[in-house]
Amino acid sequence: MTDAPPPTTPDGRYLMVRGRLWRMANPALSPDRRAILVAALMQARRDVAAAKRFDDTAAEHDARQRVNAAKRDLGERGPVWWTDGAPDLNRHMAANTPYAAWAVGLPSA
Repeated sequence: MTDAPPPTTPDGRYLMVRGRLWRMANPALSPDRRAILVAALMQARRDVAAAKRFDDTAAEHDARQRVNAAKRDLGERGPVWWTDGAPDLNRHMAANTPYAAWAVGLPSA
């Protein structure tokens, strides 16, 4: 196990975890806006966990909606934040995308 951050695609659109691409947050967000959204996301995730511990399905549903809203506002879900028309490859295995050659060239952990 390593403490190194996951690799990021050369264009900065995705990070790769266990071979899968995950969309990065919109780099055009201001640091203050990003911090607010990340704080909201982390609180919503804690609320999901708490609701699950108490088997509170209504609270879990609400918290999951807040997770989704924060991720959309960050640009990790919903419409893509880039403007060149490239497709969204979020959650795709890197080996099945145009990033395959890049992924193969990464050092093994």
